Amino acid sequence: MIELEQEGGISARHQRYQTNQTTLVQGMRSLGFRTLLNDDLHSPIITSFYSPEHSDYQFKEFYDRLKAQGFVIYPGKVSNADCFRIGNIGDVHPADIERLIGAIKNAMYWELS
Repeated sequence: MIELEQEGGISARHQRYQTNQTTLVQGMRSLGFRTLLNDDLHSPIITSFYSPEHSDYQFKEFYDRLKAQGFVIYPGKVSNADCFRIGNIGDVHPADIERLIGAIKNAMYWELS
């Protein structure tokens, strides 16, 4: 509760999470990824992205490459779509999301079309 108060309360934290999510989506789209949901359905909590439509792509390989750089993503278990999820909350700030986008770019071993 002290950390929440120091951050400026619920609305300030919500704004940070929203900024994280917007930064994430913009960065992922710049790398060629597509979101599972339309923008008007996004929440600041977690964002799902379609898996790349490339024959070389394997979630585990992508996961392992990101984990080696200090980031963890989640498989898409909430729909029948081939996707993965990235959390936008916790002690995560926009600079962390920007580092994540760089790590994702480094982890890509396939070419997106």
